[in-house]
Amino acid sequence: MVKNKLYFEDVKDGQSIPSLVKHPTPRQLVMWAAASEEYHEVHYHLESAKAEGLPGIIVHGMLQISFLGQMITDWIGDWGTLKKITSTNRAIVVPDQDLTCKGKVIKKYTENDENLVACEIWVETAKGETAVKGTAVFSLPSST
Repeated sequence: MVKNKLYFEDVKDGQSIPSLVKHPTPRQLVMWAAASEEYHEVHYHLESAKAEGLPGIIVHGMLQISFLGQMITDWIGDWGTLKKITSTNRAIVVPDQDLTCKGKVIKKYTENDENLVACEIWVETAKGETAVKGTAVFSLPSST
């Protein structure tokens, strides 16, 4: 399936990025641990998580960041390029809840003949708490 092509001229300052809802499960956390080699037991072993004072097993911060990356790349399609993503974890997140990835355009600019877009991005828990907050920069082709 070919995605619609997003051009630099189509993007406006203040524009919302189409949100992405993810629902991480304990199984996904184990799979992420294996893929990322992040084996801290708080991500898959309930007793270890509780021994560290956590409410239960917790979702990897880097998994949430990957969700934000997916939100951006889904929007910009195959013709855009994600150049940079930064983030800060702000809350503990447990699995088996919807996480909503959101973002908005904060700046469009051209640098070294490249059309760039900077965005604020964040992950919200089912309770509306900001779990991860960051920025992303991507390039897009021009329609002209």
